[in-house]
Amino acid sequence: MCYDDNARPPLPPTEGGKAHGEDIVLTSSDGTRFMAYAAYPETATGAQILIYPDVRGLHQFYKELALRFAEVGIPALAIDYFGRTAGLSQRDDSFEFWPHVQQIRLPSFFSDVTAALNHLQSGDGANRATFTVGFCFGGSMSLYTATEDFKLAGVIAFYAGLARDLGKGSVLDASTTIKYPVLGLFGGADQGIPAEQVHQLDENLDKAGVEHTVVLYPGTPHSFFDRRAADYADASSDAWKRILAFTSAHATKA
Repeated sequence: MCYDDNARPPLPPTEGGKAHGEDIVLTSSDGTRFMAYAAYPETATGAQILIYPDVRGLHQFYKELALRFAEVGIPALAIDYFGRTAGLSQRDDSFEFWPHVQQIRLPSFFSDVTAALNHLQSGDGANRATFTVGFCFGGSMSLYTATEDFKLAGVIAFYAGLARDLGKGSVLDASTTIKYPVLGLFGGADQGIPAEQVHQLDENLDKAGVEHTVVLYPGTPHSFFDRRAADYADASSDAWKRILAFTSAHATKA
């Protein structure tokens, strides 16, 4: 499990404005209804972001993260993975996620992503550059998304499991076919993601010919991006700065 119910996203390094959010339900092309949370800024920039949670699906950490993005002017939409197998029930610490994670397939996931992007890119969102950001399992899914034709401006992955294989080869293998700029953020002390794999990702993105930055924060564990983790506050602050710089730079290029 990446984040428990007490985890909270760190605050961005820039002062935020007003934002509001709401629980919504989206419908995939196969008729599946799934939970999402949309956050709206008072004044939007030229970027917007789709958030992929960890293995627990849509829970409070990601709703608050969506609000943090909206407060700095980036409309955000966080989605759940389990509409087909767990319906619209809430994802608290008691949720037994593994049986549902094991049933996720990339085609149905991409169908949900399409529905989420259609929602984000409607109205004024049609004129904004769209990014994805994912954490742990969601980081893997963010990199998988970057191998598809979703017309994204870039993707961001926190501690993506690179050995994970959902039927398109491992994330590491698939990374050679990534189509969009990548920002990868990893903990140097993450026991589940060897540094050698992170370095190989960097090399694979060179081969893919896409702009990328892959950061390995020395001494930081998996899930370091947490307001409670005071020992890793510098890494969290740097990660925020890199995210905002990445979205700003590639929004202008989109």
